[in-house]
Amino acid sequence: MLGSVLEISTADDGSVIICPHGSADGGAELRLALVHLLRRVRPQILIVDLRDLPEPDPIYVGSVAAACCLGDDHQVLVVVRSPSGAVTDRLTAAGVPRQRVNTG
Repeated sequence: MLGSVLEISTADDGSVIICPHGSADGGAELRLALVHLLRRVRPQILIVDLRDLPEPDPIYVGSVAAACCLGDDHQVLVVVRSPSGAVTDRLTAAGVPRQRVNTG
């Protein structure tokens, strides 16, 4: 995961934002962070910001889809910021509800 960085911050409204930067092959690192945030921190809203990853690998996409389901189980709304319509299509094909993806 050399070159991969996860930036995690808390917004003024209490929502948590996780933003991967750098290498697009850090999907396992993202998965572990998402599980920790959803099971232990449990914010009301978790924002996964993929805008710095124009081509996230399948592990990223699958991890985000699984996070949406896990978030539902723990009453955490997972919202995704997507860099493009093509990535949005990949996310929805993996099971992320389209209304949870924002390309803006």
